[in-house]
Amino acid sequence: MAPTSSERDLRLDLFRGLALWLIFLDHIPANAVSWVTIRNYGFSDATEIFVFISGYTVAFVYGRAMQINGFIVAGARVLKRAWQIYIAHVFLFAIYLAEISYISHSFENPLFTEEMGVLNFLQNPDVTIIQALLLKFKPVNMDVLPLYIVLLVFFPPFLWLLLRSPGLALLASGAIYALAYIFNWNLPAWPQGDWVFNPFAWQFLFVFGGWCALGGAARLSRVISSPITLALAVLYLLFAFAIVLTWYFPPLGAYVPDIISDNIYPIDKAGMDILRVLHFLSLAVITVRLVPRDWPALKSPFFRPAILCGQHSLGIFCLGVFLSFAGHFIFTEVSNRIPVQFLVSAAGILIMAGAAWLISWYKRIERQGPRPPVTKPGFAGGE
Repeated sequence: MAPTSSERDLRLDLFRGLALWLIFLDHIPANAVSWVTIRNYGFSDATEIFVFISGYTVAFVYGRAMQINGFIVAGARVLKRAWQIYIAHVFLFAIYLAEISYISHSFENPLFTEEMGVLNFLQNPDVTIIQALLLKFKPVNMDVLPLYIVLLVFFPPFLWLLLRSPGLALLASGAIYALAYIFNWNLPAWPQGDWVFNPFAWQFLFVFGGWCALGGAARLSRVISSPITLALAVLYLLFAFAIVLTWYFPPLGAYVPDIISDNIYPIDKAGMDILRVLHFLSLAVITVRLVPRDWPALKSPFFRPAILCGQHSLGIFCLGVFLSFAGHFIFTEVSNRIPVQFLVSAAGILIMAGAAWLISWYKRIERQGPRPPVTKPGFAGGE
């Protein structure tokens, strides 16, 4: 089934951009501004938003290509995108390590290398680089792109099935998610442990996003518009908020019945616990009700910075990782007073928005400018 509309849904760009901002704030340790992020008020966080929208976007774009050009061509394009993200990950890895190592050495603070998980690189750089290229070694805050790469590599067969039997594709994805939970499937990390984001589990939200893009959202419209669904979503969000309050105010835990506490913990992020999925779905239901596709505010200048960040998510995510460590450095070596935390957080978001505007401006100029003349064979660069 083809996507229901060829027009770009600005809601996807808006909420992916907001998710990138929230991820940036969450990546700065001891950041008071991160209290505005959704992870402090429920079970899920911005990662679920990013993965779902990424799955939606990939299916929307490459699903049409697969219908027109077939499985081989569209699959090759998906793998090309995975390769581009892999290259971005390698460059980010190199720049990130250089940033951490330089600051740690310049300020004689070896704790930076331990906190950010790069001590193994400094001790065994040859082995560590190989493991990093294999996506097994990942410094702190660099787990999202490897997850995205793996999800893209294995997505073409799911996309093919989504176009022919959406229900079966979603059922197969759900089965993998369940089996990963039952048998503890995950990919190994280096030097020890498993992936922070288990691809066998997180693929379900990615595929679900693709399912929604290829007609699933239209099929769910009646369910989403139901007052009963809205009431259940609100009740679940209130339940999640009440549980989270007990994490920050332990005495409140005495009011949680044992039958609930015994069955909900641990709420695993690596395996994308079902409670996190339900929390994300509840947020999605309310968001769709409050923010329709034709909401006029989506074209207002107020939301333009977040939308631009969402439209150029790869570069902005990489920049956010770099800026988050810069913020951590400022809090540690300069000042961690509350005004400084607000200033650093606001500056980081403004830099991300400015970079997104610059990328958008450059692409617009490229589209408008004249094409360079074709070089004749025999000259440098000619074919």
